[in-house]
Amino acid sequence: MILPSPERRWKHAVVTGGAGFVGSHLCAALLAAGTEVTCVDDFSTGLPDNVTGLLEHPGFTLCRADANRPFTVDRPPDLVLHLACPASPADYLRLPLHTLEAGSLGTSNALELARRTGARFVLTSTSEVYGDPLEHPQSERYWGNVNPVGPRSVYDESKRFAEALTTAHSAVHGTDTCIVRLFNTYGPGMRGYDGRAVPTFVRQALDGVPLTVTGDGRQTRSLCYVDDTVAGILAAAAHGMRGPVNLGNPQEITMTDLARRIIGLTGSSSEIRYVARPADDPAVRCPDITLARGKLQWEPEVEMTEGLRRTISWFRSQAARNAAEVR
Repeated sequence: MILPSPERRWKHAVVTGGAGFVGSHLCAALLAAGTEVTCVDDFSTGLPDNVTGLLEHPGFTLCRADANRPFTVDRPPDLVLHLACPASPADYLRLPLHTLEAGSLGTSNALELARRTGARFVLTSTSEVYGDPLEHPQSERYWGNVNPVGPRSVYDESKRFAEALTTAHSAVHGTDTCIVRLFNTYGPGMRGYDGRAVPTFVRQALDGVPLTVTGDGRQTRSLCYVDDTVAGILAAAAHGMRGPVNLGNPQEITMTDLARRIIGLTGSSSEIRYVARPADDPAVRCPDITLARGKLQWEPEVEMTEGLRRTISWFRSQAARNAAEVR
């Protein structure tokens, strides 16, 4: 994993959404690098279990607060990482207004914290700002093809607004900002019912039920293992670049092929069942990571099969733990 360069070792980082999937991995990586971390989370979508193991670390502070409302931390940070936002379809469709507020009010609150303390600010945006893209692969120069009133718009437009707000804040106040666009991150710590493909397929395969592939299954995604995503975020923070910069794995896979691979890796007898495809579901998704390779010397290291094995192993351990608790 790439850790911040020596000249950009952080003393204290604030991570909004730090109990979420990516956020909790980021908190752990920062602590491992010697950075004190304050995790800000209201647990609307984050899980207490994600940070339970961090509570015993002397450098970790948990602040239970909604980033969409003004919040305070006990000491000034030199790095603010804003991840707080419902990111899975199951969550942002259930919490549409909260999602829009995360991109607007939440981003404003996090930016103000960075401005007041002179901290470096990193916005974790998303490949969803590209919508159902007409350019493939997607580079940072592409402006996107987003339906502003469709069912996915609460998430897509929340992130697009957050990018605009971050850019304006830097221009007006001189805030030291960076925008990273994450592509389809997966790994241990995901929730089986969050609506994303990898945890859904893994859960279904382990349960021995059909894997539900939407549409004809030919739509593609580019999966990046969470350790690689975290390394990219830290590299962008340390570099000082403004971005936006794509962080993802340029290896594409169709949803049918992903389902078949997970069936094979789990040894499941499950079949594939095709179901209706959601509205505005992107047909393709693949990052152009030329900028990240050139500026950050970053690219994914964990091969997809290995990443899926680690993810499946984690889901198996969770199932075993849950079964033991029931007994």
